Amino acid sequence: MKYLKILLILLLTGSCQYFETEKISTETFYEEEIKAIDWNDVDKYPAFSNCEKLNEKVDQKSCFENTLSQHLRKTFTNNNAIAVHDLNDTVQLTFSISNKGKLEVTSIKMDSVTQAEFPSLKEWFKQGIDTLTLVSPAYKRAMPVATQFTLPIIIRTQNL
Repeated sequence: MKYLKILLILLLTGSCQYFETEKISTETFYEEEIKAIDWNDVDKYPAFSNCEKLNEKVDQKSCFENTLSQHLRKTFTNNNAIAVHDLNDTVQLTFSISNKGKLEVTSIKMDSVTQAEFPSLKEWFKQGIDTLTLVSPAYKRAMPVATQFTLPIIIRTQNL
């Protein structure tokens, strides 16, 4: 019994160090969390009505891009765009989405030849973006966030 008491005392006094936890300050914790966040990626992509039920991030991104591309293509073709010359150009359409889900064109970069061939092209793209309605903005850590995207649009014409 005497040995059991000594063993119990040794265990109790020697094992307290295993129950200690290292304390870190809130500033250190905050700094580590900020470093761990990938600020160039979102947890959930902005959603159009046909995309809102998708749960997988890859599917959300694909649906977002496809819906946007189809809508802009439809806007372009509805304006009966006819080219006089052959073109093969890439237009860079940059737009932002607010944390409230409002889309806004921030810049459109295109070659001067494309601009001369389709003088109303910028207005058509702006009109296309303005007529889109998002159901929800992008989310990062369960918070709505503002995002910016650049969509390369290939303009390719040919003589028939």
